[in-house]
Amino acid sequence: MSDLSAIFVFLLLGWFWLDSLRAREIALGICRAACEQRDLQLLDQAVALRRLRLAWGREGVRLRRVYRFDFSEEGVGRRSGYLVMRGLGLEDLSFGLPEQVEDT
Repeated sequence: MSDLSAIFVFLLLGWFWLDSLRAREIALGICRAACEQRDLQLLDQAVALRRLRLAWGREGVRLRRVYRFDFSEEGVGRRSGYLVMRGLGLEDLSFGLPEQVEDT
């Protein structure tokens, strides 16, 4: 029975690792697209996991991951934003910038 438990633990760890890689790639794609849409430069071409926890919702229990990323406006300075994913879906994205309002 202990061999079966060990196999189950290894399978669970393998699933978690693959799911984390997939979630990170999705988060990076979302950040790239959002930066491009706002004419910002995504620095380091990476996102960093800051927090991981379980979250309950209508769809059941999901992993909630908070990623941090760095970006620059016009290539000057370095600012941080964050992205929250619940499972493999986007929950929140924040650049911490004021909304741009065009005068008409």
